[in-house]
Amino acid sequence: MKEQKSGGLREWVIPVAFAVCAGWVIWHGPAYILDFFPHANESMTAQITELHERKDVSPGLSGMFGGIMDIIDWAALLLLPILLVVGMRSVVHAQMEYPDYTRFDYFALFIGRVVMLLIIIMTLVMLYEVFLRYVIEAPTLWANELTLWIAGFVFLLSGLYAMQQRCHIRIFILYDILPRPLRHACDVISVLMICLFAFFLVYGSYKQVFAIKFHRWEMFGTAFDPPIPATIQPMILIVAVLVAIQAVANLIADWDKQPTEMEEPDIIDEEELEAIKKSVGAK
Repeated sequence: MKEQKSGGLREWVIPVAFAVCAGWVIWHGPAYILDFFPHANESMTAQITELHERKDVSPGLSGMFGGIMDIIDWAALLLLPILLVVGMRSVVHAQMEYPDYTRFDYFALFIGRVVMLLIIIMTLVMLYEVFLRYVIEAPTLWANELTLWIAGFVFLLSGLYAMQQRCHIRIFILYDILPRPLRHACDVISVLMICLFAFFLVYGSYKQVFAIKFHRWEMFGTAFDPPIPATIQPMILIVAVLVAIQAVANLIADWDKQPTEMEEPDIIDEEELEAIKKSVGAK
């Protein structure tokens, strides 16, 4: 088991910066489409341009390199991979997490930190909406859709983190009584099934999702009008592929482990235990 340390401010700052840059890139998706994936149809180009002008957070800035994207759009896009690498390198393994991890697992661990941050943001949005609705009686037009949008990313990205942590639902009734070679066979079959599912999911819906939903930047059709179809549906395919890759990585990492090593240890939080003892008057 690797040494466990407590996290610091860096484990908050980098995921926050990553989430801000990712949010900016997603919200300004039409600008990236116009510059990197332009439409051949003039009518569709005009529609995406009008959508970008309506949603642009920094309308006063001019585009760079003869395109639509301004300096903030470029900065957010370029910072994303940098923050991802720095975030992966700065991840501190927590006590309650799966004890054995490889360099490949740092990606899922960092995404797990981002997901935790998104849950906090989603909770704050809901609290803000409750305050405005029931205290000031001036509800927002965007809180409900934003919560749904963030929740979609949380549910999807949590799947990748759950796969890396080996905390997805598994049934061991038959698996535990099988000899080691048959257990390996079951592991290989289950990973192959995951990979096949991801392959056919992407193969069957790639055109519908990326050529229509994403490339046309389909919106939600509400007053706030977030691009939920244009972002969540592609993310489903992306996460399915990432989960399949993580499943293969888990299979390789766990291949030589003994069955007892695969059991999740019971982790006792000594500080919490002491607090419980004090609360009930135990010594």
